[in-house]
Amino acid sequence: MRRFFTPAWIGLHTIAIVLFGAFMGFGWWQFDRAQAGNDRSWGYTFEWPLFAIFVVVMWVKMMRDEVTGEETIPRGPKVIEEPAEKAVTRQIIERQESEDPELAAYNRYLNRLNSQTGRRD
Repeated sequence: MRRFFTPAWIGLHTIAIVLFGAFMGFGWWQFDRAQAGNDRSWGYTFEWPLFAIFVVVMWVKMMRDEVTGEETIPRGPKVIEEPAEKAVTRQIIERQESEDPELAAYNRYLNRLNSQTGRRD
């Protein structure tokens, strides 16, 4: 249980408690407004406590994951395979080269320009 008293976990506990309290407070505020005659506030009266419940569920899930040792974000490097998109693009270019050499030359020109900029927009 000591692992839950590190500075990072104390910060997470603080954030969870503050969010839970704020969301419940917003729910109470909307309940007061709804009783004063604001019909739209009835929806928010039930929405804010749902947000508070979500915070508690995620807080418990994070603590349970810490105890069981599961990682939600993998820490090691991943092997990145060539996307299927590149293989399909290569096949299309090969087909176009056999059908229309002028279009294929233009596509090679665009591909060269794209590789030189290094940008992906």
